[in-house]
This record gives sequence, structure tokens and C-alpha cells, in this order.
Amino acid sequence: MSGMRTVVVDKIASVTQACGLSHELRIAMDISCEEGMVVVVEILNNKSTYNTLELTSGRMAKVARGDVVVGALGHRKALFGYSGHIPPSLKPGDVIQMLNIGGVLGICDSATPDKGKPFDCKVLGAVLTFPYLGERIGVPAKAGYKALDYDAALDVRGVPVVALAGTCMEAGKTAAASAIIARMRHRGLVVDAFKATGVSLRRDILAFEDSGARRTMIFTDLGIITTTAKCGPALTRTMLTEMATGQPDVIVFELGDGLLGTYGVESILRQPDIKTALTAVVLSANDPVAAWGGVKLLRERFGIEPCAVTGPATDNLVGVEIIREQMNVEAFNAISNPADLGDHIIAKLGLGHVRESKVAAE
Repeated sequence: MSGMRTVVVDKIASVTQACGLSHELRIAMDISCEEGMVVVVEILNNKSTYNTLELTSGRMAKVARGDVVVGALGHRKALFGYSGHIPPSLKPGDVIQMLNIGGVLGICDSATPDKGKPFDCKVLGAVLTFPYLGERIGVPAKAGYKALDYDAALDVRGVPVVALAGTCMEAGKTAAASAIIARMRHRGLVVDAFKATGVSLRRDILAFEDSGARRTMIFTDLGIITTTAKCGPALTRTMLTEMATGQPDVIVFELGDGLLGTYGVESILRQPDIKTALTAVVLSANDPVAAWGGVKLLRERFGIEPCAVTGPATDNLVGVEIIREQMNVEAFNAISNPADLGDHIIAKLGLGHVRESKVAAE
């Protein structure tokens, strides 16, 4: 391939996890501007906030001017943070921005004041892989272990499914999912977990693993950098079916972003087959008004009765009582009362005696 050269990189972002890249890479000057294309950039500025990058190891590394970084092209439409798009064309020397700490790269359209301006990144080239043994034929690298099948069927094999939905970003979904997973593991259940929507960042599924999930997945594994209404249902069906093949006692998954957003949560919750597969839905809300609106949306727009409300709205007894009395939904705080939240979900799933039966079988 013309214009191919070698470059040594400092940091490899987690969005490229599936590519298994080394720090010495071959890059091409021709860049295809598609979601998931892996590119090398040089950081052009320093930042005092939002200045880290999640590496393929899961560690967070500080990024500074002059660092040569590997990321992937993608868009982002975040309520808190940066929003941006994939440019129509790119060539070495062009400047783009880092849109999130997972290494998603694109043109920034909007930023929130608390995050500051994003990192500017000078494009160096597209990463090449060499899959053909003994041949020096470079193929542009793309994020993901396999491509998403948009016609994927859903089969949960009778495995109970818990979904975590939120009123918006940073409403406590991951903390709640982690608390539920940890309690289930304490009670002898085998739990598999995944993240269905959002923008690529492995932090949440790593938290699931730390809490005891046996196996995890994220949409990035299927080549999707940022989810949309178009791909959300297929992603959910694919990961539910994939997880169910391992015959866990329960599957827990998080719907990143909020019930009203651009990442595809609405399109997922509107699917009759997916709704049928959901045994319990937990709502994370930032305050009582958000909780009220979220419960109302779930009931009236999607025909889903929430199993429980959690999140900052339940940080003290005042919020808990408002939710229980005015919305007629149980409420538990995932930080202060994780066991109560987990036990409530386990009871709703009818899995309270699974550990006892396992012990008896042994």
C-alpha cells in the first residue's frame, strides 16, 4: 500500500481492544472515514481536566501534548461531555478531537464547561493489520471482534434478565448494576453482564467484572463505537442471546444514557420480543422529579412496570419515601443499601432458593 510507514505509539485506547495492537504499528496515509476505523493521532494540547485515556488494560493514563495515541473514529451525542461527528474525509495532518476517554475520535461540535475544550489531535494515519500469513498485505484495522448482525434473533433460553435504565447520564446505573451483581454472587448465583448502549468505554463492564460477573460484553465488541436507534435492538438481541448460551443463572445489562436520548434506549424498549425477555427493569434517577418522569415514561410509553428505583434520588429517606408513596414503586440506594436492592431483585426474579438447591445438589 502506498505511503505505508512505521510509527511507535505511546498509548492504545480501549476502544481498539479487539485489535490486539502492539506499540509499533504500520499506518497508511489513506483513511476511510467510517465508524470504527482505527487511526493514530498526536495530541496537540495539554488539559487540566478530563485529561485521561482508558487503555486496553483498563487502566486510566494521563494524556499530554506530544503523546502518540491510537483511537477509533466515531460520533458522540452526550448530554454531559463532548458531542461530535465523524468527518466526511481525513488525511494526515488534519486536526480532529478526542470525544471521550475511551479513545473515540471525531470533530467536536459541542462541549460542556466543566470538561473544558477537548484534546486536539493531529491525524498521522490509519492503522494496518496483516491477517494473511506470510503476506505483506495491510488491511485497515477496525474496532470490534466481529460485525453486528442486524437480523440477529433473540433467544434467552429462559434465563432471567435484569435491565438497568436511567433518567440520563450519570444517574447511578453502573453503581446499581454492580451492587445487584455483587449481591447475586454473594448468594451463589452465576451472573453474566453487558452494556447495551452508550459510547465506547470499558469502565462500566470492568466494574461488572470487579463485582463478580462471570462474563461481560459491550457493544464495541460488535464494531459499534456509539449506539443509535438503528443498531440498539440488534445489539441487545445479539448480546442477550450470546450470554444465554453460557447458561448463567441471570443476565444483567445496562442501558447507557437515558430514557430520552440519542443512543437507542427508546428503540430497544419498544421491541416486543426484548420487552418479553425482560424479567425486571430497575430505574436510576437523579432526583424525585426525574424518578417520577422516568416511572411515567416506562409505564405509559413502553408498558413496563419498574421493579425498583435507585440512584441519587434515593440518597436519603426523604427521596425513598417520596418514590414509594407517590409512585408506588420500591426504592433502594445502591451505595448505602446494596444488599437490600440486590435481595429485592433476586426475590422478584424468583431466584431466592437457587443457592440452596445448588448446595443440596452437591
